[in-house]
Amino acid sequence: MNNVEMMLNGKIFSIETGRMAKQADGSVVVRYGDSVVLATATMSNTPKEGIDFFPLTVDFEERMYSVGKIPGGYIKREGRASEKGILTARAIDRPIRPMFPKHMRNEVQVIIMGLAMDGENQPDIMAINAASAALSISRIPFEGPIGGVRVGLVDGEFILNPTFSEMGNSDLDLILAGDAEGIVMMEAGAKQVTEEVMLNAIEFGKKGIAELVELQNKLAALINPIKAEIPVPEKDDEIYAAVRDYTAVIKETIVNSEKQSRESATYDMINEITNVVSEKYPEKSTSIIREYIEKEIKLTLRAVILDEGRRPDGRQPDEIRQITVEADVLPIVHGTGLFTRGQTQALTALTLAGIGEAQNLDNVWPETEKRYMHYYNFPPFSVGETRPLRSPGRREIGHGALAERALVPVLPSKEEFPYTMRLVSEVLESNGSSSMASTCGSTIALMAAGVPIKAPVAGIAMGMVSDENRAVILTDIQGVEDGSGDMDFKVTGTRQGITAIQMDVKRGGLTQELLSEAFDKAKSAREFIIGKIEEVLPEPRKELSPTAPRMITISIRPDQIGEVIGPGGKVIKQIQADYEVKIDIEQDGTVFIAAADGASGEAARRTIEGMTKSIEEGDVFVGKVVKLADFGAFVELSPGRDGMVHISQLAHERVEKVEDVLKVGDEVVVKVIEKDHTGKIRLSRKAMLPQLEPGDEGYLPPSEKKGIVKGKQQSKDGDSDKDKKRPKRRF
Repeated sequence: MNNVEMMLNGKIFSIETGRMAKQADGSVVVRYGDSVVLATATMSNTPKEGIDFFPLTVDFEERMYSVGKIPGGYIKREGRASEKGILTARAIDRPIRPMFPKHMRNEVQVIIMGLAMDGENQPDIMAINAASAALSISRIPFEGPIGGVRVGLVDGEFILNPTFSEMGNSDLDLILAGDAEGIVMMEAGAKQVTEEVMLNAIEFGKKGIAELVELQNKLAALINPIKAEIPVPEKDDEIYAAVRDYTAVIKETIVNSEKQSRESATYDMINEITNVVSEKYPEKSTSIIREYIEKEIKLTLRAVILDEGRRPDGRQPDEIRQITVEADVLPIVHGTGLFTRGQTQALTALTLAGIGEAQNLDNVWPETEKRYMHYYNFPPFSVGETRPLRSPGRREIGHGALAERALVPVLPSKEEFPYTMRLVSEVLESNGSSSMASTCGSTIALMAAGVPIKAPVAGIAMGMVSDENRAVILTDIQGVEDGSGDMDFKVTGTRQGITAIQMDVKRGGLTQELLSEAFDKAKSAREFIIGKIEEVLPEPRKELSPTAPRMITISIRPDQIGEVIGPGGKVIKQIQADYEVKIDIEQDGTVFIAAADGASGEAARRTIEGMTKSIEEGDVFVGKVVKLADFGAFVELSPGRDGMVHISQLAHERVEKVEDVLKVGDEVVVKVIEKDHTGKIRLSRKAMLPQLEPGDEGYLPPSEKKGIVKGKQQSKDGDSDKDKKRPKRRF
């Protein structure tokens, strides 16, 4: 067993191997604080036939025991990975994928399991380093190691690998991964930080990356693994020369601004060249010929950009495609935005609902609820293809999360805007950077619906084409430039600063100078796009969408929550049914009422306020008679809250029977005359009735009133009328 460790932000970061999972090609256990992850790496012995890509799979396995929980619901076994687990797997996959030999076709599987999570030290950063360490000490060819760190910004100071609690006060959540040469992957969420702050954060994080790379190299030196030999395909000079004869044809074909006609022409060209070369060299495999043609297409495209300074669609390096912004394209829907940039188009639809519609999360991460959700769909027709429709893949989940993160910093707080927000982006056309189109569509939909976001957010995808001596930064990359280029760098933000980043580098590390240039050009591009959005919607609409529910917020004492809910939820269910509203109550006594219209919401509000109002002597209510008894009537002052009117308080005159005055269902005006220490309320109807004057029906002169003594009426001769018996009163 071997172990290496270092101090990282005041805590020991250790990597151990030789104790667990020893049959994997490489396995390590990483511990940081009381968080522990196991990473394993395994490779097949033979290459996979019939593929032209590297078959790498990366999974992050969540285990509920790691946080001392049992899965909720009927099924108690862990199932499909959570969205956060899938995003963690992507964060591991993206930096390690470029570090394998390009010609490698052996299957490689990396599995990371969260064995213990202390709720403070974040496992995603541990997992990136663990995966790299497992590969570095294995027989698997790996051009690493890489290091991964998180950078936070609290009170103007950068923090390396902040804890979950520290991140609660951070203006920045930046994940960096890289090797000794530079950064290869970046993922960030930020509260509108400037480009200068972001560049300083990257520079700060590089120091931590260097230390983690050194630690992994130290472990690899102890193991001294023997790497497997992956034969490098020999260069076929004859085929290469034959394909090179068609460079001019290739250049003419790929330089075309229209995606579909370019792809169609390229497809025909590949078939034609393949047929000609196959006739000349019948002994050669057509798959090899096609592979050389594909390589020549990429080289030619890169040469056009580097040597001529123009792009396949004729644009300049920093030129953005034509943009169209449309709002309110769908009826009924609470908010819609249609954003079109060149041949990329996203339709985003917003739904507003009560706080109770927030998503509950049952996983190993500290976050337990989401009131803002963004989902991204990528149907096959968006790229002119056919394929079965299935559940969202990792790409869809990753793109949706990026667009979601982009808008979170500008959303109003729950107190300012007590709604759950769900956005769905339908990619209707795609030719590069559909996630950034979805970000812009989300901004339009939110503003159109009247959601008071702090500022509009736009996104842009930057690219790069480089060789050993030159590098050209490309603004608003399209699909062919993404596939043939060296970088995919997505940046979202407002005019004030950056809100989200996602970057992957395919060729070497990205220098600080190139990063600075990319940031500057991305800022100019997003400000241009924000200007296009503001031409249609200068600011969020002042009025909420007429089809959206109206939300009313009130506060009650926490000890009154039970009164509003009632036994078994009887009271709150009745209020919801009576006024057709949705009511959610939080533990602090905040009550959210969602109603289709303001009138029903206000009626529900008055009912709840009536129920929870502190009742004092002298208060007047309009109540409903709910029960009669020999001694009086019970009046409902508000749902679940009754008071009693004694028979003696029903009228100024004597009442023989309660039924002579009231019946169940009557509305009656009553006044509170007493509230005892147990909360029982005594009411008076008599106190709210006018005093009868002479001539009024039912008026008794004072002389006759004096004759009424304790329920007995005296006869004219002064003797009591004992023959008239009254029923015994029960109190």
